[in-house]
Amino acid sequence: MSTAEADGISARYRETDEERLLEFEADGRTAAIAQNIEGYAMLKVRPSADGDELKRYYGFDMALDHAAELLAVPVHDLPIPDEAEDMGM
Repeated sequence: MSTAEADGISARYRETDEERLLEFEADGRTAAIAQNIEGYAMLKVRPSADGDELKRYYGFDMALDHAAELLAVPVHDLPIPDEAEDMGM
C-alpha cells in the first residue's frame, strides 16, 4: 500500500486478491479507480472502493478525469501514489 496527499486530497493505492485499487478522498467525497490484479483490464470508476461501477475506461487519464469530477476538484490536483502510475491499458 502507498499513499500520497496534495491540496487537501488524499490518495491510497492498495491491492486485494482480485484488484488494484486507487482510492481518493477530498472534503468528505470519495472516488475509486479499480483494475484487475493482472493490470491489463479496463479501469472501473466507482464512488468508493466497494461501490457500484459507474463507468469503464481504457485510459488512466480518462478515469482520473471522472474521479476528479466526483470529488469536485481539478484533475491536476489529484495526487498519484508511485505504485498506481502504471494503471490503464
